[in-house]
Amino acid sequence: MSTAREPSLRSTKPKKTVLVIVGMPGAGKSLASNVMRARGIPVFVSGDIIRAEARKRKLKFTRKNLGELMLKIRKEEGMGAVAKRLVPLVEEENGEFVVYEGARSVEEVDELRRKYGVVVIAINASPQARFQRLQRRGRSDKPRGWADFEERDNRELGVGIAKLIALADRTVENEDTKIELKRRTRRVLQVVLKRKKFS
Repeated sequence: MSTAREPSLRSTKPKKTVLVIVGMPGAGKSLASNVMRARGIPVFVSGDIIRAEARKRKLKFTRKNLGELMLKIRKEEGMGAVAKRLVPLVEEENGEFVVYEGARSVEEVDELRRKYGVVVIAINASPQARFQRLQRRGRSDKPRGWADFEERDNRELGVGIAKLIALADRTVENEDTKIELKRRTRRVLQVVLKRKKFS
């Protein structure tokens, strides 16, 4: 009877855990995922997955094209479409943890939960703080003014991000300095890794 159990014991390996970083534009998602990258955890960004899809479809990397493609993929394949494209990338990783930065909906998390453990970490900041950060960042997609900023927020909210933030397992406040955000993220990461170790 013991011999029948042996093969299954040999084939079990720890289930991967995806740490999902969610937040509104300018909340500090990249800074938080960089803390995790510094711990040696691979980071996948939703924007990179959309850009890879745009490359396949030979589309130029403009804000308009990428925004439309993001909505088109979700309309054609369902709200979990970006997460479906993440799965083969996660499978290639040998470690127990990976980070997915920039999830937009509960459906994406549900898609990942079919195969992996998932911990959702929300980075939270006030609209005023986020607006100022986006202006300071000086990227090509920075808001032209408050109305532009609100329009982008509404687009994100339309995809379902608010529900995902509300249901997060952990929330990290980011109203202070970058150093504070990094410190708080490290603390949350420590708790998550420890809990996984003893679960």
